[in-house]
Amino acid sequence: MWTIIITVILIAFISGIIYMTICVGKFEIVQILAKERKWLNFLISFVLIGIIFAIISYTMSFVNAVTILLNEVMFFLLSGVAMRVVQYISGKTFTVNWQGWIAIVGSVIYLIIGYYLCHHVWQTDYTLHTEKKAGTLKIAMFADSHIGATFDGNGFAEHIRTIEQQNPDIVLIPGDFVDDWSNKTDLQTACKALGKMKTKYGVWIAYGNHDEGFFSDRDFTAEELTTTIKENGIHLLVDEYELIDNRFYVVGRKDRSLGERKDINTLLEQVNTEKYIIVLDHQPNDYDNEANSHADLVLSGHTHGGQLIPITYIGEWFHINDKTYGYEHRNKTDFIVTSGIADWAIKFKTGTKSEYVIIDLKGVAL
Repeated sequence: MWTIIITVILIAFISGIIYMTICVGKFEIVQILAKERKWLNFLISFVLIGIIFAIISYTMSFVNAVTILLNEVMFFLLSGVAMRVVQYISGKTFTVNWQGWIAIVGSVIYLIIGYYLCHHVWQTDYTLHTEKKAGTLKIAMFADSHIGATFDGNGFAEHIRTIEQQNPDIVLIPGDFVDDWSNKTDLQTACKALGKMKTKYGVWIAYGNHDEGFFSDRDFTAEELTTTIKENGIHLLVDEYELIDNRFYVVGRKDRSLGERKDINTLLEQVNTEKYIIVLDHQPNDYDNEANSHADLVLSGHTHGGQLIPITYIGEWFHINDKTYGYEHRNKTDFIVTSGIADWAIKFKTGTKSEYVIIDLKGVAL
């Protein structure tokens, strides 16, 4: 499935470069330099796009350069269609390349907004009810901090202080706390910030697909990650659960990308089902099984809320994920997918925004 998606993106990228080269060739300055020689017009436009692409790749990253180019292509297409409609209705032919100028200005504004939506963090609130004797519980949840992408360890610590001001009883992290580009200093700073949080029931984490790392070029190992987490009093759950205060369970599922894991019913077969059961499962793609289990609440991340328009719901369209973002109720189970407090490699969010989540759980009095 991912091979198909990557192939489609590659085809769109190559087609986009060709289309953009033609569009840039319509600017007057390019036409003057080319002196009506089509091959030179195409070459100048292609080189200009290549230079800009190289600069963005160097200053931001190749992935972000591709993202910006594809967004430019989208705006050139939209403005091109719009200008054709205007010309058809008005019957006028414009000498100014309005398609190009509208596309450039529109995409710049759009990407500035997307950068802000990615780097600014909002609070999203949910209120849930249960008939179980769980009392009231205030849960802070965030995922996908990917430390080192959007913010470093100190930036992470600032967000943690903001979350702490909400006075949560417990903090839950369903995965992708760190990534391949995270460094040991930032890891230690982030874990120290989590360890100092003043909460009633502490901080609990389940790994995502990025935490243990895909490559070997970061300066700490998966074992050092686990050690640092535990040394700071953070509770790590890998296909495990804990009964907290004889009130509720926190269950951490092994991420599906990390090899064979317990199915949800096997994992929960020994729990006391009269207690409220919270499951941390990084990827939101086992809803049917979890909805038919004893789980009361399943918390996930991974999707980044769809990240970018127009690919926002591609995970659901290709049945990679059961949900892209937000709340859903199936059977007797509540599901929440967060868009993430940060980002992966792309520095823009146009289909969503960065967030942490506060959940007010209201159950039967103890």
